[in-house]
Amino acid sequence: MASDSGPVVTRFAPSPTGFLHIGGARTALFNWLYARHHGGRALLRIEDTDRKRSTPEAIDAILDGLAWLGLEWDGDVVFQSERGARHVEVAEQLLVAGHAYKCYATPEELEEMRAAQRAAKQPLRYDGRWRDRDPADAPLGAPYVLRLRTPAEGETVIEDRVQGRVTVRNEELDDYILLRADGTPTYMLAVVVDDHDMGVTHVIRGDDHLNNAFRQLPIYRAMGWAEPVYAHIPLIHGSDGAKLSKRHGALGAETYRDEFGILPEALFNYLLRLGWGHGDREEITREEAIALFDLEGVGKSPSRFDLKKLQNLNGHYIREADDARLAKLVAHRIGTHADEALLARAMPVLKTRARDLDELAEGAAFLFKSRPLTLTDKARALLDDDARAILAQVADHLRAEKNWTIEPLEATTKALADELGLGLGKLAQPMRAALTGTTTSPGIFDVLVLLGREEALARIDAQATPASRG
Repeated sequence: MASDSGPVVTRFAPSPTGFLHIGGARTALFNWLYARHHGGRALLRIEDTDRKRSTPEAIDAILDGLAWLGLEWDGDVVFQSERGARHVEVAEQLLVAGHAYKCYATPEELEEMRAAQRAAKQPLRYDGRWRDRDPADAPLGAPYVLRLRTPAEGETVIEDRVQGRVTVRNEELDDYILLRADGTPTYMLAVVVDDHDMGVTHVIRGDDHLNNAFRQLPIYRAMGWAEPVYAHIPLIHGSDGAKLSKRHGALGAETYRDEFGILPEALFNYLLRLGWGHGDREEITREEAIALFDLEGVGKSPSRFDLKKLQNLNGHYIREADDARLAKLVAHRIGTHADEALLARAMPVLKTRARDLDELAEGAAFLFKSRPLTLTDKARALLDDDARAILAQVADHLRAEKNWTIEPLEATTKALADELGLGLGKLAQPMRAALTGTTTSPGIFDVLVLLGREEALARIDAQATPASRG
């Protein structure tokens, strides 16, 4: 029977046929956190037995995505494709012990069987035609597969740590294939052998694998191996409740990093809260997650992926992040001409409202524009004749300011506004257009300081009306 005694060992076992998608990343996270919470080991196995669909690029993408999320694994990565001989060895042991048998049914015979089952509206499953038949009945040298002799009567019960007690009648389980006709092992066999050999105590995976657990348990029992504790997590749905698809955000972790500008700690936190909860807390650090995580907090209902919630959470982590780190990330998005030191100085004012790295990069773009600035349509509309005349006076007053810091610059500008009988906004709006080429930016006095005296005055002069200076 499954037991919680002894050290905890979990595993994440992705198939490298694509990127590390959101569902896989959450499964990896839950396995990693459960092992860390219990002081156990979290292992990584790449299930690359499908050689046609498994690619080195996909393996690299999965490993890269896991590393970006900060999920470090214990021991070496196990590649299932390298363990074929061991899988065959176990299959042969099952055959010798009478728990498996050779099936000589031809593809044509099996198709006739399925056609008859379809016609009778019966479940499609192998009918056991070679289960108790003498292999000598088969033609000499005929190809065969090796099938598991599953229990034909009674029921199998799993006390799932998320789903609760789940029962299946054994008559619903067919004698599935362990070794194909070419001698290669099937997924069902390979997974059980690898989990046993790796010492896995807890199998935490999506609930789309729950049926597999009932098919895999007979191998454990036939071999006399300790059964793992099962925890099958509900799948992730889109915000509309439908099955998660690309339009909902079923994308690779690298897409959230590279295209959406999400920080790894934000995705870590969001995935943690996607189907697991601890009271009303939304923002949970990595250290807190390790201390708090357990399977009892995993819900039974599918969770809903909401990109806006992820972006809002990402905004929180951007505001919490180190400015130099953000500067480096944003500089990479801006290009080779970006000054990281300048970006780091700008971060305190840039990150107050940004929800992702792209918004940070967009907000910082004005720092690296060359003159003459290209104006947006809205900025150009602000710079009418009156505004350009005002800019000339602004430039003259700022040029006289010896202390180029926020407080003196603000005092000088406000004094001019009072002198002209205008609100500060009437000066700030054309100033922003002239300084940034846009109508949105950090505070105008932050912009002046970040650009520096020489560049700021040059930009204002470029848009001012010279004749207005008399």
